[in-house]
Amino acid sequence: MFYKILLYLKNLDWIILASIFLLVIFGLAEIYSIALSNDSLGFLNFKKQLFFIIVGFLFLFIFSLIDYYNLRGFSNYLYIISVILLASVLFFGNTVRGTTGWFDLGFFRLQPVEFVKVFLLIFLAKYFSNASIKLNPLKHILISGACTLVLIVLILMQPDFGSAFLLFMLWGIMIFVAGFNKKYIIMIAATLLIVFLSGWFFFFEDYQKQRLMTFFNPQSNPLAEGYNVNQAIIAVGSGGLTGRGIGFGSQSQLKFLPEAQNDFIFAVIAEELGFLGVSLIIFFFAVFYFRLLRNAFKIGDDFGIFFIIGALGLIFMEMFINIGMNIGLLPVVGISLPFISYGGSAIISTLIIVGLAEGIIARARLKT
Repeated sequence: MFYKILLYLKNLDWIILASIFLLVIFGLAEIYSIALSNDSLGFLNFKKQLFFIIVGFLFLFIFSLIDYYNLRGFSNYLYIISVILLASVLFFGNTVRGTTGWFDLGFFRLQPVEFVKVFLLIFLAKYFSNASIKLNPLKHILISGACTLVLIVLILMQPDFGSAFLLFMLWGIMIFVAGFNKKYIIMIAATLLIVFLSGWFFFFEDYQKQRLMTFFNPQSNPLAEGYNVNQAIIAVGSGGLTGRGIGFGSQSQLKFLPEAQNDFIFAVIAEELGFLGVSLIIFFFAVFYFRLLRNAFKIGDDFGIFFIIGALGLIFMEMFINIGMNIGLLPVVGISLPFISYGGSAIISTLIIVGLAEGIIARARLKT
């Protein structure tokens, strides 16, 4: 038994693990730096994040050992759990910055939407791996879309526009990978446009509209909705080539930059570690994506392919949107930087995704 575990661990993609470990180290260093300016907390957030990371890597190795063939059989149950979690948090959850999306467990605030991303990824990978899209493509688009839409609506009720958009993009990625005809892709794009326009006129809150308006002109209200974006851009631009050094970033240390350890941690990295530090971050992410994509082509199982491509797409979208927010190219929608931003639910759920992907990769290697 011990020999089998060692053999299995040997077949994990350790380059993937090394890249995310280095990203995690970058995140810890910056969370420590931000904590320097807040003596009253006694580095509490740094200690908590370190604990979350240890738990997350523990889950990563545990889930990498789980036979994903067995996990497929629970996909429908995981979907039902997702609906229950998202519905329950609306009634029993805590409201933070206008969003009712957390369960207060005392020692830990659980954000269920982060785990719903994992459950939906498993559900969609299972669904499309079993679907015969050439026989009845419209049926599969409608069924998978309706299931995703239920979760999106529940998330919008919190409201959490960023997470809702990510789930939609995850579904879109699966549709693309499944190989649907282009006319269906166009139909989905047209539907998205109609939904967006309907949301703008009937569902979006005023602050959500203002965020989108600020995206086009951050200077229109620099002391309110545009403040975060402007401060992030200042932080990114002041870093130069090598940065000001960890603990010496004026925007984060003097608290000009809100949510420095969450949404805008990329701006902190750019200010304190400069272009070179940012380049390393992008490089480690690129290695992570390249290794996932390379392994996906070697998986001889449809579920495994869908899961790995979906995982790659989901984490890439989170990274892309977060960095876009920090440099003023995308509106601020409250999406954290994977592996780096502070947050227990986010880091644990993302490492679980990596663990499941590693399990698929290891089993594929053992079969060859």
